[in-house]
Amino acid sequence: MFLTGCILIFVLTFYIYFSKHNTMEQSKIIFTDKAPKPIGPYSQAVMRGNALFVSGQVAINPATGQLDTSSIENETKQVMENIKAIVETAGMKMKDVVKSTIYLSDMNNFSKMNEVYGSYFPENPPARETVQVSALPKNMNVEISVIVIK
Repeated sequence: MFLTGCILIFVLTFYIYFSKHNTMEQSKIIFTDKAPKPIGPYSQAVMRGNALFVSGQVAINPATGQLDTSSIENETKQVMENIKAIVETAGMKMKDVVKSTIYLSDMNNFSKMNEVYGSYFPENPPARETVQVSALPKNMNVEISVIVIK
């Protein structure tokens, strides 16, 4: 009886351990040359299961490495193109974006930014918040991060 109990406990422990470890999904780092290279210790995006977490993107043109702050419209378009490149590299689409966070250095740019941003989500736009921040790196005007689920 004691031996049967020990075997049962061992089998259950073995089952629980391996079932947890086999179902735990590993994170996958997503990288594309079609978006700016990270300038710090972060990834462009991390995929875990069917969820993609895209780091805040800015208006750096990945082909030239140059920042375009000539207008909030141009800046927002470049940010969204960078996001789109990362999302597509992960095998997803912009329609799969479920959440975004927008950081603006000046809320007076909201309507112009919103017009460009909205063109990337013609139907069923994601949940989001837009906040004004005191400053963004390199005097940028907008930074956007997204969460994508397929």
